[in-house]
Amino acid sequence: MKITFLGTGTSQGVPMIGCKCKVCMSNNPKEKRLRSSVLINVNGKNILIDAGPDFRQQMLREDINKLDAILITHEHKDHIGGLDDVRAFNYIQKKPMDIYAEERVCKSLQTRDFAYVEERKDYPGIPKMNFNVIENKTFAIDDIKIIPIRGTHMKLPVFGYRIKNFAYITDMNYISNREKEKLKNLDILVINALRYKKHVSHFNFDEALQIINEANPKKAYLTHISHKISFE
Repeated sequence: MKITFLGTGTSQGVPMIGCKCKVCMSNNPKEKRLRSSVLINVNGKNILIDAGPDFRQQMLREDINKLDAILITHEHKDHIGGLDDVRAFNYIQKKPMDIYAEERVCKSLQTRDFAYVEERKDYPGIPKMNFNVIENKTFAIDDIKIIPIRGTHMKLPVFGYRIKNFAYITDMNYISNREKEKLKNLDILVINALRYKKHVSHFNFDEALQIINEANPKKAYLTHISHKISFE
């Protein structure tokens, strides 16, 4: 398994437009954070978690020419805003892109965010997507087992995902003890940590560390990091 971090920033990215703080003005490339997304190469498959507004830039940067499936955590724009650009993979792979998300998210994508796709299926310049509705139970993409991890983003139910001994959690501020059981025996845990101060809809730094300590993975990484946290 190979994990590629495509972005580790918040909904506005880092640097933020118009901000002159130390992090946003830094020349350190590690302070440049595109919107959060991760690419997982496993069993010969490229599986993406979330396709935000920086999706096209991320694919070009990493020279990704093959994409087998996209897992969506939730329907906020910083996690789905780049889906129009799956058109490139439609052309290359000559088939629709498989999208996996819970029913609420699939409905939002089909009737609100990308309603034009459903309305103009005969038009050649639109993304072709197959929507696969998932629930909070294990499913598979070919021979790859995927375990959804339920949490909440303020009051919005969202999913993280576990593939083998890798787990990815973003945009959560609560996860139940029952769901934390899915974080046992991990090699790698990726979890959101927005800032140091408490936040209404995201884990802060200390809350993320607490979950890392409880899960006790071999390695842990933070994502969905705002300009309030410096790499240095």
